[in-house]
Amino acid sequence: MAETCTRKLIVEVCNARNLMPKDGQGTASAFATVDFDGQRRRTKTKLKDLNPEWDEKLKFLVHDTDSMAAETLEISLYNDKKTGKRSTFLGKVRIIGSAFVKSGGETLVYYPLEKRSVFSQIKGELGLKVYYIDEDPPAPPAEQKPEEKAPETEENKPAEELLQLRWRIRRWARVKRSHRKKKRKKAEIVKRSEVTIGDLELRSLSSDRGRSAYDLVDRMPFLYVRVVKAKTGNNESKSPVYAKLMIGTHSIKTKSQSDKDWDKVFAFDKEGLNSTSLEVSVWTEEKKENEEATHECSLGTVSFDLQEVPKRVPPDSPLAPQWYALESENSAGNEVMLAVWIRTQADEAFQEAWQSDSGGLLPETRAKVYLSPRLWYLRLTVIQTQDLHLGSGPEAKARNPELYVKAQLGAQLFKTGRTSVGSTSASSANPTWNEDLVFVAAEPFEPFLTMTVEDVTNGQSVGHAKIHVASIERRTDDRAELKSRWFNLVGDETKPYTGRIHVRVCLEGGYHVLDEAAHVTSDVRAAAKQLAKAPIRLLEVGIRGATNLLPVKTKDGTRGTTDAYVVAKYGPKWVRTRTILDRFNPRWNEQYTWDVYDPCTVLTIGVFDNGRYKHDEAAGKQGKDVRVGKVRICLSTLDTNRVYLNQYSLMVLLPSGAKKMGEIEIAVRFSCSSWLSLIQAYTSPMLPRMHYVKPLGPTQQDILRHTAMRLVTARLTRFEPLLGQEVVQFMLDSDTHMWSMRRSKANWFRVVGCLTRVATLARWTEGIRTWVHPPTSILMHVLLIAVVLFPHLVLPTIFMYAFLILAFKFRYRQRVSLNMDSRLSYVDMVGLDELDEEFDGFPTTRSQDVVRIRYDRLRALAGRAQTLLGDFASNGERLEALWNWRDPMATGIFVVFCLVASLVFYVVPFKMFVLGSGFYHLRHPRFRDDMPSVPVSFFRRRPSFSDQIL
Repeated sequence: MAETCTRKLIVEVCNARNLMPKDGQGTASAFATVDFDGQRRRTKTKLKDLNPEWDEKLKFLVHDTDSMAAETLEISLYNDKKTGKRSTFLGKVRIIGSAFVKSGGETLVYYPLEKRSVFSQIKGELGLKVYYIDEDPPAPPAEQKPEEKAPETEENKPAEELLQLRWRIRRWARVKRSHRKKKRKKAEIVKRSEVTIGDLELRSLSSDRGRSAYDLVDRMPFLYVRVVKAKTGNNESKSPVYAKLMIGTHSIKTKSQSDKDWDKVFAFDKEGLNSTSLEVSVWTEEKKENEEATHECSLGTVSFDLQEVPKRVPPDSPLAPQWYALESENSAGNEVMLAVWIRTQADEAFQEAWQSDSGGLLPETRAKVYLSPRLWYLRLTVIQTQDLHLGSGPEAKARNPELYVKAQLGAQLFKTGRTSVGSTSASSANPTWNEDLVFVAAEPFEPFLTMTVEDVTNGQSVGHAKIHVASIERRTDDRAELKSRWFNLVGDETKPYTGRIHVRVCLEGGYHVLDEAAHVTSDVRAAAKQLAKAPIRLLEVGIRGATNLLPVKTKDGTRGTTDAYVVAKYGPKWVRTRTILDRFNPRWNEQYTWDVYDPCTVLTIGVFDNGRYKHDEAAGKQGKDVRVGKVRICLSTLDTNRVYLNQYSLMVLLPSGAKKMGEIEIAVRFSCSSWLSLIQAYTSPMLPRMHYVKPLGPTQQDILRHTAMRLVTARLTRFEPLLGQEVVQFMLDSDTHMWSMRRSKANWFRVVGCLTRVATLARWTEGIRTWVHPPTSILMHVLLIAVVLFPHLVLPTIFMYAFLILAFKFRYRQRVSLNMDSRLSYVDMVGLDELDEEFDGFPTTRSQDVVRIRYDRLRALAGRAQTLLGDFASNGERLEALWNWRDPMATGIFVVFCLVASLVFYVVPFKMFVLGSGFYHLRHPRFRDDMPSVPVSFFRRRPSFSDQIL
């Protein structure tokens, strides 16, 4: 038996930067230990160096290549203490196996050192190169003939012992992998068994807890029929043959094939069956001479009593198909091979089966999992051009060429600014730009990045150059300096050389390419695989069913119907349930899982009506999927290791207003394996490092986000079955940048809601100051005296007060995950014209009168905002006027006040000033004046720049 290739993991420990001093002398003697799959390696010690350089290559054997992605590589740094003392910890780096790259794609990555505990004092970075290589196994030695076998001496005896040792090592590795898998499964079972259900019980799920992944949904019994093939007595017949399955009114048939080999699995929802028998018949399609019509002829039927069908109980193996004789009047050795059994949707055949409630052989109704493409930022820095051929003759000398560089990647097109070359008597020029152009590149990449130098004055192209995107250098941070490159510019066929262009180009792997709206972000990881971190949690979602769905289309032109399916999106993984046809209360009971890398992310679930399949051949052109509703769940609002089983209302916004389309039932469990990793995730920055050290501008970021949305939408339409453009845009909220009066009102009242607490506190303070409740005012006088005399108790008192309030409110915390709120969205507080404006495209398609009315309304709102901004600017300018002598008299008064105040505070203790100011502010209303105070009147008299605006 041929051996498979051996895989080795290579870890190059290059260097470290800015380590924490640990030897008491301001330095550290660092060494690294690397652990992987039970193997440990150690580097040399670099004495008294906070920026050590090792440049050591360590090799590890990968025992199981299939489970390498689940392994973890851990590198720990220690300060080497001599004289037998214990080594102190300097930090560690953990890299998951899915981040390993193949040899040739490695690059130097600096990983920040992690703490071993919350109280560790760690800083610095560790530079690593991690990759793997696959080596072919060595050729086995030639077998010796029995008569040529060497005697067992001291020289050749170790060879046999070495073979036995290799066999023992392999056997030990297999046993270790088996124990590891069993331990992982046992831990998962224990984790699931410790889940608390909360307020809602899942009684139907508790019996199978820990034995299957389908523990968040109801178990649905299905009748499985695997039709393998058929054979007829007339083996020479080449007529197409198909099999037909009938259970009462349910009927499904296979495709017609001449070879009689189908190997298809069909699943019937057992609770929806209206008969106790299954009939499987085989038919042939024959076409007689001189006739265009096809005649169907039955080859026989075999019947099964559903009460006698065996039930498959895990961990039983799949039921083996067998031959059944077909009963028919002209039966002559006709047989069909099939298998029939009953099990739930946990059966491994469920994913490949054609479900009866999904229309049978309709690919557009099947459940699928989709992956968004990996997105990168492509940065092109246009430096300069040389030797440009701008033409010759008196016309070229008279004009001043104005040039810019245009770069195109797929449908993305960006331009640099214009640069004037000036008068040139020669036929070349060297303009300089030094501008960055940033694109969004999706794997697999577009073939070429095209750069074109354009001349504005004559509207012609000077030349162009192409860069193969697959050959562009990739970087993970801003530390490595990119090498610039020169490319020759090519004109038309008569101009093979028109100059050259100097650029720097790279694929930025240190950014996370935002492809969602900011408020529904579900993934914040960097694009480079080397920067991936281990998941901290596991998200499990059970899509159980929907109730009371409203009809969204008509069937047969008479009655309304809904063909519903669900799409769930988190991170790059999209899942789509099967479509259940013609039901207003569909039950999917499908369960999916996602790895969670950041808890402050959002899961999005949308319900749609399938309009992309044909009910019959006369249905004509496929339609589009219709929105039924959407649910968003913020993961940070969920308790860990608890099952949430809730029904969410499905609301859809139409030009006529908000409409409730039904309800969806979803079960969610958010599992956490390490509380320390969870705490570290809450204390770490939201986005990767490159977003902070070299940030993109807000306008540029918004343009790139919508470009990424379009790329994801285009790529997901290439799958089969596809995810329609209307589905992807609805899930990504790609239209949130459009103007909406409703959203503007909702955001305004959100601001007002945030300021409500401040207003309440201000009213409470004003009530104390005006002695509305005298005991409270007297108590505040006592508190003021205590604060002045014992100021060191202020902060402890504030934090203890906050602790007591939060601890008291814990029992009243939200126990149900929230959904989108129609009241908060103000869907019922806007007019029909405002809703119609929100659904209007860009540019508008409405009449001029309607646009004029909307424009006048927008001008009125903008006028109020303009006045508010002017008042805010005037107050700032009045404060500034005191310092620049715009009002000499007022500034002179302020100068004298500052001098007197400085002399007074030299004499009067600060505590007495605070106490006197507090008593004066809290004085009784009978000692007050109704007119504004002197400081307020003085401030309001200051001039602003509003009188200088036209």
